[in-house]
This record gives sequence, C-alpha cells and structure tokens, in this order.
Amino acid sequence: MDDTVHHFLRDVGPVLCLDIGSGTQDALLARPGLEYENWPRFVLPSPARMVAQRIRELTLLRRGLWLHGGNMGGGFSQALREHLAAGLPAAATPDAARAIHDNEDVVRGMGVELRTDCPPKSVPVFLTDYAPEFWAGLLHLSGLPQPHLVLAGAQDHGYHAHGNRQGRMQAWRDLLAASADPSSWMYPVPPPSLTRLWALHEKTGGPVADTGACALLGALCEPEVLERSFREGITVINVGNSHTVAALVYQGQVRGIYEHHTGMRDLALLLEDLKQFRLSWLPAEEVRASGGHGTAFGPYCEEAGGYAPTYILGPRRALLQGQGRFLAPHGDMMLAGCFGLLWGWAHANAAA
Repeated sequence: MDDTVHHFLRDVGPVLCLDIGSGTQDALLARPGLEYENWPRFVLPSPARMVAQRIRELTLLRRGLWLHGGNMGGGFSQALREHLAAGLPAAATPDAARAIHDNEDVVRGMGVELRTDCPPKSVPVFLTDYAPEFWAGLLHLSGLPQPHLVLAGAQDHGYHAHGNRQGRMQAWRDLLAASADPSSWMYPVPPPSLTRLWALHEKTGGPVADTGACALLGALCEPEVLERSFREGITVINVGNSHTVAALVYQGQVRGIYEHHTGMRDLALLLEDLKQFRLSWLPAEEVRASGGHGTAFGPYCEEAGGYAPTYILGPRRALLQGQGRFLAPHGDMMLAGCFGLLWGWAHANAAA
C-alpha cells in the first residue's frame, strides 16, 4: 500500500473493508501502524448463502418462513423457490421482498405473501448484507479493535420493476459520463435508485461501491498495473462467481466496461466477446441478446492501442488460464476488492 493509504489510516483509524459477493464476503481490517501483510482478513460465506442455508433448514423441518429486514443480495432465491415448491408457506415484508424482485407482483406470483407481521407458526428470517453486531462480535472475539469506518461493496442492479440488465449498464454509462476515474465511483451516499447499496450504506454508515468497481480498483492499486496503463491501454477482467466484468483502462482512466454472466460464457465465447470489446465494436444489444448485461464505452482513444496487456482476477479466473496475467493484489486475490475499496477511497479523499 502506498503512502496515501497509510496517511489516510493514520488520520481515520482502523477501517473495515467488505467485498460482498454472491459466494463469499471478503473482509480486511486495515490498521494504522501495521504493515499490510499483518492486517487481519477473513473469507466467509456471503450473507445470501447463509440466508439460503437457513431457508433450506426450515424446508427440511417443514416450517413456514417470514423474510424481514431489508434489501440484500438475492442469492437465496433458489432456496426460496425450492421451499415454495415443497408446498411450504413463505411471507416477506415489502422491504425484504425487494431482495427477491423490485416488482411486488412478481414476488406475489412466486407464491410469497407480503405482510408486515410474522404469520402464525412461521419462523422469522432476517435479511441484511451487513450486520453490525456480527462484525462487532467477530472482531471482539478475535481480539481486534472495532473499526472507525466501514467501506463496503456489493453488486447492485438498481431499481427496475420490469428488468434490470439494461438498467445496470445505464448505471455504468452514467459513471463513465460523470468521470472516467474509477476512484470517483465510490459513493459517499448512493443514489436512492441503487436500492441494495442504499440499504448497505444505511447499515454501515460509510461509503459504498459496486463490486465491479472494487475489483477494478483492486487491480489498479498494484503499481505495476497502474503504471502499465500509462504506457498503453490494458484490459482488467474480474471473473466472479456470478458475473464477469472487464474494463479497458488507459492512463488510469476507464474507457469501456463489459459485463456478462460467468456461467453463460465458455472460453471461446468469452474470448470472442473480449476481442470485439477491445476494438470498441461490441454493441450492448449483442451482449444482452446472449444473456449478458452489455457494454458501455467512453470516448474512443486511438493512442491507447489494442488493450492487449491483460490482468485477470476473481474466484473463477481459471476460466481464462493462459489469457493474461493472474493478479493477487498485495498477495491475496480474494481480498482484491477490499484493497481496492481502501485504495480508491484514500486516493479519492486525497484528491478532494
């Protein structure tokens, strides 16, 4: 970590960085006065996976359930469908229902009753991406200090009652139009349309960002990667458990974003997409037609070249074995998003 980060930590105190994905939630406790190698870190099941496990337990026990709390990652939806398919009742508060779908009619159509109180004989299941008491307890039991600031990232499709893939790419286009500097893509307060990040910010009280931006910042916090982008355009690819996000970067600025569902692209299809993407020839409509989210481009930059140098990270990066250099920012690939959150927020504040 560079001097900007260490100065930031001396001013702020311990910072808990959380990268909440579909499979895992990765955590880093950045502590002033310690080398980053000695910062405590955790890789735990994602909150959505823990909710899914609880739902499956209740399904086995033949108990009804009532989802309450707020918006969060929807990775428990398959477990909920299995619960309903087993003929068991499920209910949810309107706020919790947004974790399933933005359209309440869609939620009701699944067989979920919307109500503000727990039905008789049903078991409450609390929904949240961030539980302060969980982290306070874990850090306390580990003999670690409580954070003075929480930085958190999660993927947010935004509010779209009739579909979210186009809306997500519109959010990327809005970010590119506002600034090509990815460190500015962290929200001190997210817009209300980003309902999941809004709920996360309300719980943490701190800045939030999309996980795609977190991973990109994690790659750029490696000096070699950032410096290479000032010599020629580079491609940074995060192959996540659910989504693959690629970025074209030149001189530290983002020139294009591509996003698709990881499970929908084999190697040949992904490489063809990336080839066209690097040429700025891949239309968003073509990506959506194949089940992905799309593309978003900034102004074309001829001097960037073909963005051939490629840096790859993410839990499913083995899909692109041999197609670029695997990154492990500061020696820990799973913590790339956490390092990115810290580096991005420290540099954004230093520039302010």
